[in-house]
Amino acid sequence: MEPQAHTVVIITLPPSDDPSHGKTISAFTLTDDPHPNPTFQPDTPLHQTPDPGLWLPDLSTGSPRLVLSFLAVSLLAVAFYTSVFPNTVQMFRAYDERDREEDSNRRETTSFVFPVYHKLGARAIPDRNLAEVVVKSGILVESIDQELVNAAKVNDAAFSAMAASFDSSTTILPVGGDVYPNGFYFTRILVGSHYFYLDIDTGSDLTWVQCDAPCRSCAKGANQLYTPRKGMLVRSAESLCVEVQKNQLTEHCEDCEQCDYEIEYADLSSSLGVLTKDEFHISLHNGSVADLDIVFGCGYDQQGLLLNTLVKTDGILGLSRAKISLPSQLASRGIISNVVGHCLPSDLNGEGYIIMGSDLVPSHGMTWVPMLHHSHLEVYQMQVSKVSYGNGMLSLDGRVGKVLFDTGSSYTYFPNKAYSHLVKSLQEVSGIGLTLDESDKTLPVCWQADFPISSLSDVRRLFRPITLQIGSKWWIISRKLVLQPEDYLIINNKGNVCLGILDGSSVHDGSTIILGDVSMRGHLIVYDNVKRRIGWMKSDCVRPRGSEFSVPFVQG
Repeated sequence: MEPQAHTVVIITLPPSDDPSHGKTISAFTLTDDPHPNPTFQPDTPLHQTPDPGLWLPDLSTGSPRLVLSFLAVSLLAVAFYTSVFPNTVQMFRAYDERDREEDSNRRETTSFVFPVYHKLGARAIPDRNLAEVVVKSGILVESIDQELVNAAKVNDAAFSAMAASFDSSTTILPVGGDVYPNGFYFTRILVGSHYFYLDIDTGSDLTWVQCDAPCRSCAKGANQLYTPRKGMLVRSAESLCVEVQKNQLTEHCEDCEQCDYEIEYADLSSSLGVLTKDEFHISLHNGSVADLDIVFGCGYDQQGLLLNTLVKTDGILGLSRAKISLPSQLASRGIISNVVGHCLPSDLNGEGYIIMGSDLVPSHGMTWVPMLHHSHLEVYQMQVSKVSYGNGMLSLDGRVGKVLFDTGSSYTYFPNKAYSHLVKSLQEVSGIGLTLDESDKTLPVCWQADFPISSLSDVRRLFRPITLQIGSKWWIISRKLVLQPEDYLIINNKGNVCLGILDGSSVHDGSTIILGDVSMRGHLIVYDNVKRRIGWMKSDCVRPRGSEFSVPFVQG
């Protein structure tokens, strides 16, 4: 019997950051001849171009019909990929390729890990645009502490030497917290000579602390008010002042002695203050301490519900992509690569951490997707094509939606249509052990169980997973973020089960899914601003992968 020949075509798309490479088309001829020529090896990665010697001889000695068949199959394959998968395959393959190419480069700087603690009360998603600064005559923040000398200045050469002296060591500090009843997470940072507890917020640009400048309106806070140091106020002509004020309605004052700011949040809370500098003392795993002058906000007038959340904290730690954020300032000086990660504990007494830098980002096991660019907000968001509860689809307001990661929100928010469909789908749990309890006002949807509940594991079997499909609508090539029941439910102090997903009609732009703390617990979430991607994986959040030890939990 004459051997049968078959053709295998491999199409390699160019990386998104360098389209000049163009497409490459590779083909192999396979035969069932017991003594064939060298053929395609299944272990060969699809993104690599095989050695031409493996297949060119087959084409040169094959029949014209075989060559024409190969060309026809190639053209059909190109047309199919172009029409069905115009961007997705190229997008994901480019990110996977860059993962491998840049692994060695990412190890050149160090990382920081900060403790995260829980805080009291939930806060709405803030509008990240800075509001108009209300200019009040005669208001000039004065340096109260006349005894303290200016913080030591470190020039660029010293920073370069410092960065070169750091190894890939990271401080491992404890994290505790929960979504309910406390409602949010914070970390502890040494600023000057005092510790401050800062609410971690991946959606906020500016780090600020309550400040005695003097203070007009401040909550009691977890620690004493920060006192600005003499001569350390940021002048309006400095670049970071221009960055902060660029979205404010008032014109930038180039000749002012200080840089004023006002941040207004979606719940109409606000913080008014000035930019200042002081040393942030950041410990490293190898025992070193980085003492760095950091620009941050001295907030002397807080208003609204924000005052309630400042009972156990002293301010906000801004972790966004903006130049003024703490990780961006560290990255701009070469201390870290601009990578931010957090792992929020699932259990009430669990541990977690925040990382700044790429050293402790796992090289395997992460799901990575491209980070979407926002026209005027430096937030972390990705594209979502489908959302489903179990096997049922939840409607998105547009054909393609967005997901915004925000640790400043305790709960997750869905657009109105998706939320309404979800609540309707959840009616199925009534009658199988759960009854809707309309008298429970903890959250809009709560159920009373017909049996004792000690943890979410007692009821997770009654609920279905929520799947966010990222990228293409074709399941075979898309990435997925799966929210298990424990990722969107809470148990309140009445012993009821409540839905931790809320109607987001009036939050942000109303059409974006806001992924809050409730849905990020028990996951390592990483925002890689260098490669412009977002990644996640399940984790117990006890310690970063690669760490050899953990520190006992310290109650904040």
